[in-house]
Amino acid sequence: MSIINLTINLHDNKDFIEYVSIESGQPVQQCYQCGKCTAGCPIAFAMDYSPNRIIRMVQLGLKGEVLKSQTIWLCAYCSTCTSRCPRHVNLAQVMDCLRGLARREGVQLKGRAKDIALFYDCFLDTVKDNGKLYELGMMLNYNVKSRNLLKYADTGLAMFRRGKIKFFPTKNKNLKELAEIFKGVKESEEIS
Repeated sequence: MSIINLTINLHDNKDFIEYVSIESGQPVQQCYQCGKCTAGCPIAFAMDYSPNRIIRMVQLGLKGEVLKSQTIWLCAYCSTCTSRCPRHVNLAQVMDCLRGLARREGVQLKGRAKDIALFYDCFLDTVKDNGKLYELGMMLNYNVKSRNLLKYADTGLAMFRRGKIKFFPTKNKNLKELAEIFKGVKESEEIS
């Protein structure tokens, strides 16, 4: 474990702390570490840092450690943490903000974080192409990109046999409007 000089780190990363507060719209400085978010989180057991530790790391300006953590990618945005917070910090929004920042800064993801980010990309690609989720196409795309070509093939075959997934995608009638939404999001991400 490396030693971190918090005084220097806090000074150097003041912009990071302010950025997260403004971009997420959340008063991260108000968190007093009660731990209710972590106690209620259904997947805290799988995280490398608990949700309240992520907030504390943001408060301390530990930008590099936060953006490399798997926790920000594991967050399911269920908002259980938000509903329990006595200081009204929407931690799910903070996690989303941190994921976006990690992407924009080109942080190299490892382990589960890399798989989750790839899954998000494949999901959004199929929605962008079809206007809605096309499960078979998304999973095939994910398996090819993750180099696990036959992963979950037995599950997919069973779902196909039961009529739970379609072989061909159906397109959303409002595909042009959806394309405009994606375009607007991309433009807003480039501004931030």
